[in-house]
Amino acid sequence: AYIIPSSRSNFVSNQTNLLNSLTYTNQRMDRITSTTMYKTSFHDHPLFPSPRFVISYCQGCKTKGTIYGGYYCNDPNCSAWFFHKKCAEAPLQINQHPSHPQHLLLLRKKLGVGVCELCGETKRTPFYSCSTCEFKVNLTCGMKPPPSAIEHPLCHDHPLVLLKKGKEKFPCEVCKETFGGPSYLCHECNLYFHLDCVILSKEVNHPCHSNHPIKLFAPENLMGDAEKICFSCEKQSENMLYHCPTCNFSICLVCTRNPPPLVIEHTRTHVHPLTLLSKNMSFTCDVCGEDGKGGPYVCLQCAFLTHGECIDLPRIISINRHEHRISFTPHLGAGYSKCGVCRKSLNQYHGAYACSVCPKYATHCKCASRSDLWDRVDLEGIPNHDAEPFKMVGDDLIIHFSHEKHPLKFYKKNKILYDKWLQCEACMYPLAFESIYGCEECRFFLHYKCVNLSRKKKIAFSRVAHSLEVTNDVVTACRECRVLFDGFNYTFNGDRRVDVHCGSLCEPFIHDGHLHPLYIYKRWGSSCCVACEDIVHGGYMMCCDACGFDLCLYCASLPIKMWHKKDDHPITLHCGVKLSQKSCCEICERELDQCKWFYTCFDCGVTFHTRCVLGDFSRLKPEKLIFYEWNRFEVIEEGGQLNSLIYESMNA
Repeated sequence: AYIIPSSRSNFVSNQTNLLNSLTYTNQRMDRITSTTMYKTSFHDHPLFPSPRFVISYCQGCKTKGTIYGGYYCNDPNCSAWFFHKKCAEAPLQINQHPSHPQHLLLLRKKLGVGVCELCGETKRTPFYSCSTCEFKVNLTCGMKPPPSAIEHPLCHDHPLVLLKKGKEKFPCEVCKETFGGPSYLCHECNLYFHLDCVILSKEVNHPCHSNHPIKLFAPENLMGDAEKICFSCEKQSENMLYHCPTCNFSICLVCTRNPPPLVIEHTRTHVHPLTLLSKNMSFTCDVCGEDGKGGPYVCLQCAFLTHGECIDLPRIISINRHEHRISFTPHLGAGYSKCGVCRKSLNQYHGAYACSVCPKYATHCKCASRSDLWDRVDLEGIPNHDAEPFKMVGDDLIIHFSHEKHPLKFYKKNKILYDKWLQCEACMYPLAFESIYGCEECRFFLHYKCVNLSRKKKIAFSRVAHSLEVTNDVVTACRECRVLFDGFNYTFNGDRRVDVHCGSLCEPFIHDGHLHPLYIYKRWGSSCCVACEDIVHGGYMMCCDACGFDLCLYCASLPIKMWHKKDDHPITLHCGVKLSQKSCCEICERELDQCKWFYTCFDCGVTFHTRCVLGDFSRLKPEKLIFYEWNRFEVIEEGGQLNSLIYESMNA
């Protein structure tokens, strides 16, 4: 086994069982091919082995930490990701469990109502149960049951007994952290120990540092220049760590219990075996190009160094900041300047993710794998066949999925000028001056750009793919801009609806009202929109990296040019440039605040508030009965103004 106490030579059998529960019991991780597939009874989808290093919750035992050489789920609709190797390969049945030898135990999916008979925990993990009686244990206690008592523990001089519920106000005597589950107790000293900590002693021989024994220290007891950062996970321990004063080597307790493999063979990352260099050092990873400070994996023959987490990076992925798939390339090459996510410089001599469709688009490996951008699905070998929103049926004629009973005809630059007030059924904005497709028989019209909306895409605010749907009588507020809408929407499993305005935002966002490109940021505090001066609390905004320009999502989608019934000419959005004199809104007759955006007619010189032009319900259709929050309403035009709408309750 990996950890050998230097002060004791004899192990009792139950202590040996605990030691054997460590993830790795040999010093080499064999080469793993991504084509290997594994099916377990407690997970609905196939699992694939990988030597990748991830910090994640194991979806089997529900514990968090670094997982080496585990299994991952590649299903795009699954919330699970990585499993420990031992959890994924858990036996389907246990013939004679030490705590229940009389009956067979079968592996089930979820613990459900009840607690583990051994440790007392109520985690919703896979579990072993007896069909004859109601005995059940969770996955961990089924495979490696904790002994009810330890006569000669490594961590303490007296016997320990198992408690199903730990004393939360007392810290563990080894790691000094509090309890969230079962523990071991020394009755003589009234001291408590985590189940994982009883296998640790004050001094151990560790395979990652075979030169000298390493000893348990509190960080504050180390010398001022002593290394306090774990060489493996590169995290600083707050309570206790193992340290070698001779070599200035440190490793945290988590990595001590679950050590990284010493050798990894993965030819897709590097042609030769990679050996762990068990030393904190500053280096540049040859895979991702980022600087590291920890123990890299090295090939001395090639002078190749890499982070452990950069081994076996996914080959093809999709992120919500770019419309196409991006592929990993080990050497980016010339021609790329800035990362498409963080906008910082890219290094042509290292690896990155690049788009084969957009010749200048690439991202850093760590930017592309951010948890808010990537759905953790490797698309290699998965065909890219998204459903088309329409099919051609003749010259300038299409059948669109939203209107299949009649073909839609193409009109260049909106040649249906006899009715300027028609709305696009997708975005609900006026057709204005854009090219459109329409069915005159049904008065059904779509902007050219709305016809081409993807039926399935990753919107910028979610890492999972959303489907384009047609809103029926039940309307809702857009999840992001909070505006009521009656047009098409992007939804995930019928929930989290986002209208097509917010769903179509992408990076970089080019707006006529600002000199620089805008990017999507989550503002955790309060930010003021430069266009309407409304305060956005903890929402997404379109922001400028160069000059602190913040634009709310509603204002980002305002039409640049449109018709209005209060003027015979088209009106244009005026963005931030003050007029030479004061002016009033032609509709409400109140004075304009020229610090805000407004509409103006360059022919007549009249001006309008943006809200007066569009109204509060500009994304609903007039003269239509709708349902909102269990109430029935009618949408009515007010005063003949285009899209200036009110609600009239039909329940009064």
